[in-house]
Amino acid sequence: MTKINRPAAVPPEHAQLHLTAQAHIDIVGENSASGSVLPRFHMVAYTGAPMRVAGWRHPVILDLAGLSIPSQSRPIRFGHDPLSGVGHSDAIRVENGQLTATGVISRDTPAAREVVASAKNGFPWQASVGAGVEEFEFVKENQQVLVNGQSHTGPINVIRKATLGEISFVDLGADGRTSANVAAQDDTAPIAVPESTPPVIPASAERSMVISPPVAIPTITSDEVRAQALAETNRITAVRRLCAGRHIEIEGQAIRDGWDANRTELEILRAARPRSPGFAHGDGALTRQVLEAACLITAGIEGLEHHYEESTLDAASRRFRGGIGLQELLLEAAWANGYTGRNFRDHRTVLRYAFGHGIEAGWSTVDVGGILSNVANKYLLDGFFSVERVWRNICAVRNVSDFKTVTSYRLIGKDQYEQVPPGGELKHGTLGEETFTNKADTYGLMLSIDRRDIINDDLSAITTVPRKLGRGSGLKINDVFWTIFLNNAAFFTAGRNNYLTGAATALGIDGLTAGEVAFLDQVDGDGKPVGVMPAILVVPTALSAIGSQLFKSLEMRETTANTKFPVANPHQGKFRVEVSRYLGNSKYPGFSVKAWYLLADPNDLPVIEVAFLNGQEAPTIESTDADFQVLGVQMRGYHDFGVALQDYRGGVKAKGEA
Repeated sequence: MTKINRPAAVPPEHAQLHLTAQAHIDIVGENSASGSVLPRFHMVAYTGAPMRVAGWRHPVILDLAGLSIPSQSRPIRFGHDPLSGVGHSDAIRVENGQLTATGVISRDTPAAREVVASAKNGFPWQASVGAGVEEFEFVKENQQVLVNGQSHTGPINVIRKATLGEISFVDLGADGRTSANVAAQDDTAPIAVPESTPPVIPASAERSMVISPPVAIPTITSDEVRAQALAETNRITAVRRLCAGRHIEIEGQAIRDGWDANRTELEILRAARPRSPGFAHGDGALTRQVLEAACLITAGIEGLEHHYEESTLDAASRRFRGGIGLQELLLEAAWANGYTGRNFRDHRTVLRYAFGHGIEAGWSTVDVGGILSNVANKYLLDGFFSVERVWRNICAVRNVSDFKTVTSYRLIGKDQYEQVPPGGELKHGTLGEETFTNKADTYGLMLSIDRRDIINDDLSAITTVPRKLGRGSGLKINDVFWTIFLNNAAFFTAGRNNYLTGAATALGIDGLTAGEVAFLDQVDGDGKPVGVMPAILVVPTALSAIGSQLFKSLEMRETTANTKFPVANPHQGKFRVEVSRYLGNSKYPGFSVKAWYLLADPNDLPVIEVAFLNGQEAPTIESTDADFQVLGVQMRGYHDFGVALQDYRGGVKAKGEA
């Protein structure tokens, strides 16, 4: 997964997000300050599902755990149009993996009247969330990610941090799999709506509306219309006066996007800022994406066409035909941010400008820290996935939103159906609760690309360091996981009927049969079978061969002379074999080269669980210029996770010896 960790790294075309999902809207009347009855609404604005969003190559999910809600009062619009206001919200909540909002249709606009009148006529209004993207993560093909309590498979984009801007009424959902229902509460009460032409509404996600009349919509006065028109005329006049015919593109965008005079003047100043000779412009603009792509092309990364536009890759290839060096990368970023030097002699100043800390830091257009972080992430994952990952195949995965201890409940008790008597009365079941806890912690490490690497112009430094950080994260999660897994003397016990000892428990047909019987004989609190099947055989490296034989071989023969015996293998294809070098390593208390485990599928009954903060299963890497006492560039990697044993009924341990 590729994670972008700072707002400056979010591509401009992805800075704004309109995300949709199935929703339900109710509208009921409410008295306004003037005594008239205004409609209220309730909506499920987003259900947490992946959606197809314009401008994004792959489906997009908005992670509600990272959604910032600036205030409970947010604009409610018509088709995301700022000039087509509908009302405002007074309560916004994230509940059960969904975003809900309530509020009042308080605007006096044709759009507001259209929403109310069409709802009264039975039109199934839908809604769409508008949010500003601050951080997103790309999940590669066939990789799994847990978002909003649901597991999804890549390729997919996960918006990890965003700020809610507004919510809009729209007429068509982007998710064709959803449906919307309409239920009018009182079809007899009239609604007086002036004639108006509704604005064009873009596609978004589905929801239904219920309206309760009577509804009285106030009309806008002619004085207010004239005041609004005058304000818009004054704004356009101020924009044109500032541009003075010399900044046609800025003038057009300012008028189109509703910029005020201050915003327009700021853009003119930015455009007029002198550029250094090393920074390209026009059709060959050297953007952050171009520099990032140049680094990856130089490093030989394949499949870049899935992450960058063709024009970006072409610009990178043309500009850096011989490949980009580390010094050149830093110089290009420094030039983009106002550095006027011609070479790398004053490397301290170059680093300052490259990381946006120069005299004109407020004008920074290229943040080399974001570039290095994105490039490094490609290699961070290589390092992370280069170490053993057996832990991921035998554990359950939980998504947590903070570092507090979380408790899960597994209901075990009298939950069987009872026969319904002739009267049709259902009996109440009694459920006993068993609780399991987990807690995420942060693990991290910082490494540096020192002055020698920069002076030697060694671009490979930005591949070696992140690989080390990724590998370090992979080793740490293994270390924590297997330390907890092997510390199981109180978890696997004879009293719980999930621990077998004796010479007969050595891994083989007889030993595996005994383990299977012990697993299948596990019972719940009522003494009845749990009903979960064993699925995974976990062995140390010393038992890898016999474990594979038991899984794959159709026959198991002995060499004892003059002995008759059956040759069929009753366990062929039954249990998937997972081999871990940690089980037999003497550095871990509880290690054994002979013990083996028979576990349930973790999706059915997990023996152990790993919790990840916000569902982020891979580590994160960030880059910055080094501290004062260090000459170079620093990279830090961190990973938020926690590990805990769960239900002892989900596994059996065999000692494998007397």
